[in-house]
Amino acid sequence: MRMAVAGGTGWVGKLVVAEARRRGHEVAVISRSHGVDLTTGAGLDDALRGSDVVIDVTNIETLSGKTATEFFETETQTLLAAETKAGVRHHVVLSIVGVDRVGTGYYTAKRRQEELALAGPIPATVLRATQFYEFAEQMLGRVPGPVKLAPSMLTRPVAAADVAAELVGLAEGPAQGHARDLAGPEVLKMPDMMRRLAKGKLVLTVPAGKAMASGGLLPAGEFTSGKITFEQWAAARAG
Repeated sequence: MRMAVAGGTGWVGKLVVAEARRRGHEVAVISRSHGVDLTTGAGLDDALRGSDVVIDVTNIETLSGKTATEFFETETQTLLAAETKAGVRHHVVLSIVGVDRVGTGYYTAKRRQEELALAGPIPATVLRATQFYEFAEQMLGRVPGPVKLAPSMLTRPVAAADVAAELVGLAEGPAQGHARDLAGPEVLKMPDMMRRLAKGKLVLTVPAGKAMASGGLLPAGEFTSGKITFEQWAAARAG
């Protein structure tokens, strides 16, 4: 099978590309560094030629819901139009557990991306995953200095490697609409995760939004559980 990975050079995308190749699939990497611009469509037709499925793990670093929504609307519509011309049979999207309960900023943008994908011309699957373990590491690096701020989020985080494996597995099968949510094997608080990784830095807890603090980012029903625990992931990272 030929799989095209949109956002394939990002830190999640690289894992998806590696997992797809490990399973014996041919992979086309869609990114600006590979000559493809998803906001304009430049290079996209060539990149998708012969592809059976597209896995969209694109991302934008912004706190603006408007900016994020404009990005996901543009790139999703551009992708779907090109996929139709290329004869792609399945469109897989990575989203976030809780986008239907946390209606602000980036979460609203991801919900819009889901809507466009599911209403589009290509049979689609949306995988909602919880926050990655790597998110705690990212939070530590956002503010320089010895004091770090940790939002009081309650989450069931998952290893990005488990997310990549689930995405590729879904891409190998038929479109499902909303797939079962993917979450980690244990419920954790973001400040505790950040302190585990902080290496002597002071981590202070700050309030998060009500939905985030009260479990709005946890899977609400049945879900698929990742295999890697946070402690296993942290220990491997330290090693």
